Amino acid sequence: MHAFANLDRDTNKEMKKSYVHGCTSTALLFETIGQRMRMAATKFPDRTFVIFKREGIQKTYKEVLEDSEKLALGLIHLGMKQGDRVGIWAPNTYEWITTQFGAALAGLILVNVNPMYQLEDLSYALANVGIKVLIAPPAFKRSEYYKILCTLIPGLEHAPRGEGQVKTAIFPQLQHLILFDAENRVFNGTWSYSHVMQMGTDSNRMQLAQIEQNILFDAPANIQYTSGTTGKPKGAILTHHNIVNNAYFVGLRSGYHEKRSIICIPNPLYHCFGCVMGSLSALIHFQTCVFPAPSFEPLAALQAIDEEKCTAVYGTPTMFIDMMNHAEYPTYDYSSIISGIIAGAPCPVTLCTKLVNEFGMRDLQVCYGTTETSPVSFMSIREDPPEERIRNVGHIMDHLEAAIVDKAGKIVQRGEKGQVLVRGYSVMQGYWGDIEQSAITEDRWYHTGDIGVMHAQGTVSIVGRSKDMIVRGGENIYPTEVEQFLDKHPDIDDVQIIGVPDERFGEVVCAWIRLKQGTTTTEEDIRAYCQGKIAHFKIPKYIFFKEANEFPMTATGKIKKYKMRETSKQALQLYSIALNKIVT
Repeated sequence: MHAFANLDRDTNKEMKKSYVHGCTSTALLFETIGQRMRMAATKFPDRTFVIFKREGIQKTYKEVLEDSEKLALGLIHLGMKQGDRVGIWAPNTYEWITTQFGAALAGLILVNVNPMYQLEDLSYALANVGIKVLIAPPAFKRSEYYKILCTLIPGLEHAPRGEGQVKTAIFPQLQHLILFDAENRVFNGTWSYSHVMQMGTDSNRMQLAQIEQNILFDAPANIQYTSGTTGKPKGAILTHHNIVNNAYFVGLRSGYHEKRSIICIPNPLYHCFGCVMGSLSALIHFQTCVFPAPSFEPLAALQAIDEEKCTAVYGTPTMFIDMMNHAEYPTYDYSSIISGIIAGAPCPVTLCTKLVNEFGMRDLQVCYGTTETSPVSFMSIREDPPEERIRNVGHIMDHLEAAIVDKAGKIVQRGEKGQVLVRGYSVMQGYWGDIEQSAITEDRWYHTGDIGVMHAQGTVSIVGRSKDMIVRGGENIYPTEVEQFLDKHPDIDDVQIIGVPDERFGEVVCAWIRLKQGTTTTEEDIRAYCQGKIAHFKIPKYIFFKEANEFPMTATGKIKKYKMRETSKQALQLYSIALNKIVT
């Protein structure tokens, strides 16, 4: 029985307050990721767990366990100890999955590194949490991963070929580099992935067995990057307990425990949408994941749905827009689709309506959460009619509490705006290296920074953010980070970054720049300066060159970014873009 079933009793005046509790008779799990992996391989050894369409790889639960064990043994052989951090800097490939579960088996902390990170982004990620082993492909699309590593680590290109032991004063904790096999090429200063898979010994296997016995269910399992008050991403520490249970309850609310599901996941695995709501939820409920391509390609997703008869589809609004607008969209059969999850960015209500009525997602569900809450805090329930589900971000998840509070921290009445707070099993352990943990109060309420409204039946609508974070097609962009990078440009005197509405991505980056006197830098020059140094989604789509007196300021000299947004929307004629704010 869920708490939201009886929230509006007239006899309980207090229930009119903006507070909900996900009461349920379903107990929390107290198992590790590795234990769930072994359970799945025991119960359904021959059931397909993952399908990677572009690679032509299809693996059963037993095969994924065997490959994950091999990697775990290899990492132990290289000297990795329980609690060490292993980074995965890669698009959606089978190696990502084996790293995810191999790290969990070995008691290591998986660090998700955005595959679009360039030199400065990667440098920060490596140093921030002390990554000991980094696993990556040699290159992918525009990202030359090995060349970036050679730039970061002096002498790497001259190190012994096929040996990945690293010693560098720049990243003192980094000890090993492992690159995926690429056409039998072996790179200087790196181990090949296949070599590491064969390193494990009988002694290492005994060590692995002992480690698995010692892993606590509330030990750290994953570090995912999210925003911080300084603008630089912070590493949110998520435990086995956090993400195993969030994946479990997302799957329950999706109905994965009721029937066989084949889930199409075009989302990136480095994001919690892909690796918690996707692969981990599928594992816990013994279902099948289909990954259409290493990165999102609308046509590949459409083909995968048709060929594998997917029953559920995940995506951000941008992904679904691109899929349904593709020229070959009418060519394929989507009759197998029953459900799906949309999250990750502001979502147009009209798009949700199309997904239900045209795409066949009659059990479409909307999710809301943050990386710090593992991630889902609110989610639609299938019992609500579709037109109700797409108007808000749903009901509180089982075992969680949520409240809407004013600036003084007082819970507001339903229908009033305030900041969304979440408490419960899913709240992260903390930010790596942040002793103060300013986002979490002493009584364990996590302050999301999002502004929401709680309705009479306990559902919530997200209406804005108290921070200035930009959400572009599911990618979180922190203005200060981009500002700090552009400040290094020799011709820039001042720069302010804001988000403005965009029909396809929800929001995009807009820059207000004041140039130094006498310089003639153009918009093209600014974008060229960014290329290859920061992720492409952080590069400003719109650039305004302004004089000092054109920046709106408060009496104390602070920039009024809300005024900048209004001015920019007017100048760009963006007022016609109406969005239902749904954020993960």
